[in-house]
This record gives sequence, structure tokens and C-alpha cells, in this order.
Amino acid sequence: MKQVIGVEKIKILIADDEERIRDMIKEYTSLEEFQIDEASDGVEALNLAKQVQYSLIVLDVMMPRMDGWSVCREIRKTSQVPIIMLTARGEEYDKLFGFELGVDDYIIKPFSPKELLARMKAIIRRSTSTGDSTPKRDRASFEGLVIEFNSRNVYIDENIVSLTPKEYELLSFFVHNPNMVFSRDQLLNSVWGYDFIGDDRTVDTHVKMLRESLGSYRKFIVTVWGTGYKFEANNPHK
Repeated sequence: MKQVIGVEKIKILIADDEERIRDMIKEYTSLEEFQIDEASDGVEALNLAKQVQYSLIVLDVMMPRMDGWSVCREIRKTSQVPIIMLTARGEEYDKLFGFELGVDDYIIKPFSPKELLARMKAIIRRSTSTGDSTPKRDRASFEGLVIEFNSRNVYIDENIVSLTPKEYELLSFFVHNPNMVFSRDQLLNSVWGYDFIGDDRTVDTHVKMLRESLGSYRKFIVTVWGTGYKFEANNPHK
């Protein structure tokens, strides 16, 4: 294999039992500085994920030996590597289930390879970015809600709360932009990092999940009817 001196390739795992899907993804990513590993079943995908430090994993839901949900659940026990799920099912319940497991994105089959590549690049860019999105403060609190940005820990009344990666990113974005109203499209661009193609209910789903995780402090996330959402909190403690 030809190697580019001085350029570290981004490692991506593509796990799908259909060879044509894997080949199609490889073809559309061939011009990128990606190192693509392949897995044709869930057990193989999990073993590779344990051995290699990937920048992104693309998982098909329906795979032999171990399904994508189970693989994702096992990976999330030890790693926060970004995960995109590929599935032929698009019901809201399935999406909610995936997001609760810590999935970063969700692509419905049949999909546009160009759209998948755009989402892959956006997720990698966000996960490796150290630019303007880096918090300028390391802690903020709103009554009993405390966010520690360096550790990515969130506390409610001094008890640590388990958030999915996307829930945390959404909360962090809100906290850094208090009292500002954002449309769903703006949240998708800012938190997900791309122009979303399809319906924007994924924002509503994540806001619902975040509110449930915040308990009584869900009051800070306000729905602005006909527009979007805002984080309404005055005089945060630093």
C-alpha cells in the first residue's frame, strides 16, 4: 500500500454485511485521506474496534453474528468514538433507541453516498476540531445544574448525569449561547456540523432526550413556537 509521507491517515471502520455497500463507500471516499477497514459481521466489527483507534465507525444495524445495536452498546462501554448507523428502518422509535445508545448520526437505506461522505467529514471535523468551538471557560452552573467543559461532566444537584455525546454537545452549545433562539436548521448546522438532508425531527428527538436527562432543570431549554429552541437562564455562576 502506498503511504503518504508526513500525512497521517484518518482511520474509519465500515461494517456492513453487503459487500456492494462497503465498495460503494470506499469508492466515494477514495479521494480522501482515509484508511478504510472493513467488517462483514458484527463480531468482526467489534474485534476491530477493540484493536484499532478509529476516528469514525459506520455500522449497519442488521448484520450476522451480532447486530449493529449490540456492537454499538459494547463499544460505548469503553469508547466515545463517533458512530454512524446504517439502517433500512426509519421509524422514530428506532432513531430514539440509537441515539440513547450514543449513536452520533443515522442514515436510512437507500442513501446518497455523497450525503454519507458529507456527514462523515463533518463528524470527523467536529471531533478533531480545536478551533473556535473550544470553551473559554471550564465550568458553568445554573442553580443545581453544573457543566464542566474540560471533563465533559454534567451534574444535577451534585449527582453526575450520564448524557450521550450528542446530548452533551447540544447542551454545551446552548450554554455557550444563552438566551439566543436557534432554529432546527441552525442547530443541525452548529451541533451536527452539516446541512441536514431530510426531516429535522432529529433535533426534536435530541431536545426531548436532553430534557429528560436534565430532570427538573429541563425548564432552561425553552421551546419558541414556530422558530426553535433557546437556553433561557439568567446570571449563571462560573
